[in-house]
Amino acid sequence: MISRRSILAVLVSGVFVAAAAGCTRSAPQGGGDAGGGAPSKQTLTIKGSDTMVLLGQRWAETFMKEHPASSIQVTGGGSGTGIAALINGSTDLANSSRPMKDKEKDEVKAKRKIDVVETKVALDALAVYVADANPLKEMDLDQLAKVYLGQITNWKDLGGADQKITLYGRENNSGTYGYFKEHVLANKDFAPAVQTLAGTSAVANAVKGDPSGIGYGGIAYAAGIRPLKIKKTKDAPAVEPKLETAKDGSYPISRFLYVYSAGEPQGLAKDFLAWVVSDAGQKVVSDVGYFPLPK
Repeated sequence: MISRRSILAVLVSGVFVAAAAGCTRSAPQGGGDAGGGAPSKQTLTIKGSDTMVLLGQRWAETFMKEHPASSIQVTGGGSGTGIAALINGSTDLANSSRPMKDKEKDEVKAKRKIDVVETKVALDALAVYVADANPLKEMDLDQLAKVYLGQITNWKDLGGADQKITLYGRENNSGTYGYFKEHVLANKDFAPAVQTLAGTSAVANAVKGDPSGIGYGGIAYAAGIRPLKIKKTKDAPAVEPKLETAKDGSYPISRFLYVYSAGEPQGLAKDFLAWVVSDAGQKVVSDVGYFPLPK
């Protein structure tokens, strides 16, 4: 008989969160029981956004403590990885830091004969990071684009020190990469000098140790580094990335974070997502460092 006691293991760096070793996945989205005996442990797989890995991990940990008959596995790899898994049916839910494309939704419909359902789960201000030692305080979107297009290469051209800019960014399967390319670079290609890293935490750590560095990522990763204030245009006010400016849209690169399912969530997936958008789940959002959904 399966013990009702959960054994929790957390591995962060492609995070895997599991409960009750030895349990098998009973059905997609956590359904089914093991014959006439006690119900099998309900399981749920979630794949996708590295930006959301810490958040997904914390949600899973907290939910499983409140629901000991559940087991939730959370892995990263990028929004594109999660969406690809949703298309081929190898995950119940896909975390994404960007909206799914129409083409991707059509692929789900073609392969799985069901429509994609989108759930907004948190709000994020896409932050632009520099090291604490960098004297620069703000930048406008045009300057930011020119930096990542390789058209501005020295901090002195932005009012900083006479020092070459070191560029850090995300891999192209990242939703954050896609969002930045679309909303900052107007879909132009990143400069070849950008050092692409697997995960926002890696970008933040690189910037933390490099006074000449600049990076971008979710606001929850700002510990030990400093997010710049961003101006929509040269003459617009510089806006700090924070809850109020993300909610009212004055921070120019704020965004929602999403969870996608193939069809309406059922079973454990339905219960989990209902909890995520509840006050309890949104408190976790705040605790991790993102912003809760507007009421």
